[in-house]
Amino acid sequence: MSRARAPEVTERRRTREARRDRRGAAFDLLAVVAALALVGLGLANLVLVGAADLAARQGLIAAGGLLALAAAWRFRARSLAALSWVTYVFAVLLLVGVLAVGLSANGATRWFAIGSLTFQPSELAKIGLLLVLAAVLGSGRPAWQRFWLALVLAAVPIGLTLLQPDLSTTMLLVVLTTVMLVLGRVPARFLLPLAATAAVAAPLLIGMLRPYQVARLGSFLVGAHESPTGSGWAVRQAHIALGSAGLFGRGEDPLRELRAQYLPERDTDLAPASLVGQWGLAAGALVVLAALLLVWRLALAGRAARTPQGALVAGGLAILIGVETVVSVGANLGLLPLAGVPFPLLSYGGTALVVHLAAIGVVLSVRRDGARRRLWAPVSRRSIRPRLVRLGAVALSLLMLSFGFYGWRLQATRGEELQVVGDDQMTRCLRLPAPRGAITDRHDAPLAVNAADVGAGVDRVLVVPALLRARPADVDRLADLVGRPRPDLQAELDATADTTLSLPVADVPRGVADAVTAAGLAGVLVVPEPRRTYPEGALLGPVLGFVGVATAEDEQRWPNLPAGEIVGRAGLERQYDAVLRGINGRQCVYVDPRGVPVALGERREPVRGADLRLSLDLGLQRRLDAGVAAAVRAQPRPRDKIGAAVAMDPRTGQVLAIASYPSFDNNLYGPPLDAAALQAAAEAPGSPMLEHVTQAVVPPGSTFKLVVAAANQIHRVWSPDLVVPTGASFTYGGHTFGNWRPMGPMDLRQAIAVSNDVYFYKLALALGPEAVAETATALGVGRPTGIDLPGESAGYLGTPGSVEARGGTWYGGSTVILGIGQGEIQVSPLQNALWTAALATGSLVTPRLGMTVGTGTAHTALPAPAVTPLPFAADLGPVRDGMVDVVTGGTGTRAGVYGVTVGAKTGTAQDGGLRDDEYDNWMSAVAPMEAPEIALTVLTQGPGSGANSASGVAADGLRYYLDHRAEILATGPVAGP
Repeated sequence: MSRARAPEVTERRRTREARRDRRGAAFDLLAVVAALALVGLGLANLVLVGAADLAARQGLIAAGGLLALAAAWRFRARSLAALSWVTYVFAVLLLVGVLAVGLSANGATRWFAIGSLTFQPSELAKIGLLLVLAAVLGSGRPAWQRFWLALVLAAVPIGLTLLQPDLSTTMLLVVLTTVMLVLGRVPARFLLPLAATAAVAAPLLIGMLRPYQVARLGSFLVGAHESPTGSGWAVRQAHIALGSAGLFGRGEDPLRELRAQYLPERDTDLAPASLVGQWGLAAGALVVLAALLLVWRLALAGRAARTPQGALVAGGLAILIGVETVVSVGANLGLLPLAGVPFPLLSYGGTALVVHLAAIGVVLSVRRDGARRRLWAPVSRRSIRPRLVRLGAVALSLLMLSFGFYGWRLQATRGEELQVVGDDQMTRCLRLPAPRGAITDRHDAPLAVNAADVGAGVDRVLVVPALLRARPADVDRLADLVGRPRPDLQAELDATADTTLSLPVADVPRGVADAVTAAGLAGVLVVPEPRRTYPEGALLGPVLGFVGVATAEDEQRWPNLPAGEIVGRAGLERQYDAVLRGINGRQCVYVDPRGVPVALGERREPVRGADLRLSLDLGLQRRLDAGVAAAVRAQPRPRDKIGAAVAMDPRTGQVLAIASYPSFDNNLYGPPLDAAALQAAAEAPGSPMLEHVTQAVVPPGSTFKLVVAAANQIHRVWSPDLVVPTGASFTYGGHTFGNWRPMGPMDLRQAIAVSNDVYFYKLALALGPEAVAETATALGVGRPTGIDLPGESAGYLGTPGSVEARGGTWYGGSTVILGIGQGEIQVSPLQNALWTAALATGSLVTPRLGMTVGTGTAHTALPAPAVTPLPFAADLGPVRDGMVDVVTGGTGTRAGVYGVTVGAKTGTAQDGGLRDDEYDNWMSAVAPMEAPEIALTVLTQGPGSGANSASGVAADGLRYYLDHRAEILATGPVAGP
């Protein structure tokens, strides 16, 4: 290139640079737009959270801040040094003054108050320190002078701010000082010792933390920010707001303002989370992008500065705003501790807003001044640039972008969960108890029903005081409807705490309840009271059981029961509680963070429980119950005596009747509970609270001879046709065992018919106790039958091994008396019926009371346990023949029914709990023997003669069944299980 053209090229280059710089100065309006966007979003946040008054106030302050920005924009480089010192000195004076006459709150003195306005000098101190450090570090002094002077100047506002105490601003001032030292190109030999000193002194600062600051730091370090209370509450709420807002927020949500109330400091420290919660993740992205744009425009302004001081001001402010943004966003996300650092320009705060806008104006003036006069600046001065400004801006940008990605991931992975958490925390729900399903007999005759279903129930009127008390007209109308004096109801509401969720004001009949519901009064609820009634009273008291408030044991059986839940506590009510109880409804109420109800929420109607249809026939039940009661009462000393009877279908195990005497009326359990009557029933003789068919166990007496006879058919120690000499007694091992009357030689069939004790003494010895016990176990002796009633007794069947295991001795005589159902054996009436039915049919069944479940006419059969065929069924002919002979000419002739073949066995057992002339009287019968349909077992205690005979009760029950078998076995339509 020729020498002549060189000046021309240089001139063109300078012209292009000047033009570019002028465009850059105009382009700095982007920084203003970014700042205004943050201010506008901050104002929008205040309006969205319902703080319109604060928004108006912040708007006026923002207008003042823009004026300050415009005024600062007019400064020239030659005025910047003077502005720096004036601002710094003024800030220091204000910091001193605030310690003397400032406004104190929460243990800190940080503000001046002028009427309703407040001013925070520490915010001005940030800019004052920034400007003065730029002036000092950008001067031509030696490095050591610049370093020490900068430290001294920084120590004054840092120390004064620490005394307030304002730890968050103190830390920002420290960060600002460090940044300015780096940007100002202070040599590393000064910076490294300073960094080492700071590292050593940092732990000492922990002792200066306030308790709330320690709590904040601790909750962050140990991950306790998910705790619903304490110092982690704010971060938890921020996560809910950020994670559940979606991309564009929930603008149509009618509960938007209520949700916002749960976010603390939503106008200041947590303003970003609040804005995202209102307008979604898109608003958060806009905030981050505006902040990034502002940081970069400020950072790049330093390249256009005409002086080192101007460059340092621009670079320092860029890093300061970037750090404030990163700390604020990180704290909102829970990635950094909540340090009390608001988001610049976005968060509410007049002092910070004005100071930041004015500082931006100063930086823009630096760039503007540099663009206009750069061509005349000396080359040496133009080459001075702050160190690492762009690198710092890049680092801050990457941090903010990574925080934004974390926020997106939080919403994508936990959004639904956080939305549920947010809904739950502002929702309180009242339980609407589900009507309990009815229990009926096989023909749908009611046995256990809700009082409301038979017109005997009451409904409870509840009110939400905070929603009703402010409407006197509705209070008066409610008082008139429920029949209460108006002043009394209003006074009760006024005396109730605001946080009370529901207040019962009246129990009313169904008609009045319907009128209250029809009135449609907001905050007034009608809840049916769960009252159970048992139309048959004591007829089935222990079988049906009762309901009541769940106990600790119930809560273990049925986890997650709501407090005060009504559950089945005994009998079938307990056994089938999961079916009968239904599904509770709920009426939800929205509450504010103080727990005060503000509106009614979702209502979910309860779902009635399913009805339980039993296999019982009410007619046969009444007949057996009356017979057992009469038999026990007919004996000379009925006190303390019990009676029981059970009739079942031997083919399926369906229980047709189950009578227990004495019994109790389960209506005593209420509500209202009759405590005195229940206490009397519990202490009454005969244990009326027990269900005697399944829970009372006594020796079976001669009814057990059927089991011993079956054992012989299995093990065949004697032929059933073998005629065995018997007589009036049997002597074994020096002991004489009597027969109930003298008898001659007999075979198995004859011995069953007349209940020959001596025959079975000898047969038991011939079989041995193990063979007898093995057969008895196969027929269900010594173990629960599996009936669907809680608390069934297993009875007892002893063997030589089990007796010795408990420290006893099995004697030869033990085997002898086992042959007639005495000694080491006790059974329940149901177990007795079970083996009688099994021997008649050749199959063992599981007794069942529950037959179907459903609603109305739509019933489904409950799964029936499988029938177990007896492997020795084909060998039981002689035993069955003997059962028939019992009725046709043996000990059970009273059980005979004309035209029907009945098989039976009687028994009379000595019981240590009875007098010498009193017995456990047994009768087990099956009919018709050719194709058994009913097995019936009766137990009565007493002398065992006349009206007290169990045989008479059994005969009456058999006749009733056979006379009404078609009606008894009929039932409604049933779907398959």
